[in-house]
Parts: sequence; structure tokens; C-alpha cells
Amino acid sequence: MQCPSCQNTDSRVLESRAADAGRSVRRRRECLNCEFRFTTYERVETVPINVLKRNGSRETFSRSKLLNGLSKACEKTCIETKKLETIVDELEIQLQQRSVREVNSSEIGEMVLTQLREINEVAYIRFASVHRQFHGINDFVATLETFKADKGELATVR
Repeated sequence: MQCPSCQNTDSRVLESRAADAGRSVRRRRECLNCEFRFTTYERVETVPINVLKRNGSRETFSRSKLLNGLSKACEKTCIETKKLETIVDELEIQLQQRSVREVNSSEIGEMVLTQLREINEVAYIRFASVHRQFHGINDFVATLETFKADKGELATVR
């Protein structure tokens, strides 16, 4: 590892610990030449996942973009940021485990909606309104009726 101060390649590790929920390793290092201390992160390199958008364009999967959308849907709800990060982590793991490296944005949205349905009704409707491109009150009403009917079925099964 190259020292950011003097560019020397000799350093020693002072401390190592898990970071990012065990998905990376944080190392505190000290340069053997100038004694400058710096931090490095090691992460498993993954093959990028391409997302096929509605308009036909492709872009690389961005966990920050998905987390941002989830955060907007969950504003002023009781859902903690940590829970949203867990949802994105689990979704990303599911996508990485697939043999196909391309996924439709609609499929990602439906995966998120499945998670939100169990957590918070308001966040579910907010996310659905953007993901499914609601055009008016009828779209909201139809989704609410479906949601209510599904909840009723779950109540009778339990």
C-alpha cells in the first residue's frame, strides 16, 4: 500500500477491524518511512450489475441511488436508516448471486416493494407511486385496495 504522504510502499498494519457489516476490512496503517498514519479499506471486488431502465438505457447498479430513493419514500416514518441499508445490502447480495449480470429496473423496484410492504404501509405507497409511475388518484386507490385485500388474506391465513 502506498503512503499518501511520501508514496513509500512500505507500511505496517496497526489495527484491523470489520467494516460495512463485515463486507470490508478497515486497516489502520503507519508508513515505515515517514511514520504518517492512514486508513485503508479492503473490499471483495464484485462484477458490476447493469440495470436496464424503462427507456432502454443501461446503467451500472448504484446502491447509493437506491438508498436515496428509499430514504425519500421513508421520510417522516419510523424506519431507521440502518434498516434501509439492510434492505439495500440484502437486495445487492441477491443480485450478485444471480448468474445474469443484467436486471430490469422494474424488477429491482418490485423487490424493494416486497420488503417495504412488510415494514411500513406509507413508505410502500410512496415508493410504489414513483416506481409504478402513478398518474392520478385512481392509481393510488387501486394500489391501496390491492394492499388492503392482500392484508385481509394474510389475516385469515394467520
